[in-house]
Amino acid sequence: MLQQQIDLELREREDWALRRQKGIPNNRRLWVLACMDERLPVEQALGIRPGDAHVFRNAGGLVTDDAIRSAMLTTQFFGTKEIIVINHTECGMMSATADDLVAGLKAKGIDPDKVAIDPACPHLSLKKGRFGEWIRLFRDVDEACEEQVRLLRESPLIPDDVVITGYIWEVENNRLRRPHERLGEKVNTRKQMGGGS
Repeated sequence: MLQQQIDLELREREDWALRRQKGIPNNRRLWVLACMDERLPVEQALGIRPGDAHVFRNAGGLVTDDAIRSAMLTTQFFGTKEIIVINHTECGMMSATADDLVAGLKAKGIDPDKVAIDPACPHLSLKKGRFGEWIRLFRDVDEACEEQVRLLRESPLIPDDVVITGYIWEVENNRLRRPHERLGEKVNTRKQMGGGS
């Protein structure tokens, strides 16, 4: 009957709008930490749709204080049972050093030692000279991905039963891979074909 279809659509719309109030988790019970880079299409990479996950993006896809805050909320209170970290090749967080960025800010008239890192909580501050460390640049995307997974696993704010996995998005071929597993290094090699001549 038409009335049943309309009632179902109204209930679904209400559930969508009031998910947090009703305690309805996202469809996949998934939280994603990813880099903010526009070349990283999170939904396409994971094959997810709106409503499937909470997606948190920042420079580098790094576990920061705010990332931990969001991961804690979704896993402790919103029913999330899985976390996926996605870092990517050619990340801008590998393009400079912390000293370069600090010098660049100073050249623009900004003293990083005098800037509140959280304007809403000005009492939270870094020790003098630690701004570059706070930015958290890295040299190796595979190692960075593994480190983010480790940091999440070791956080007492994330339940032990949450499954945490990391992947690398290769911007050069638009594909996911596991850290340190580059198929191009394995294809057509004698080692993979069982040896012999």
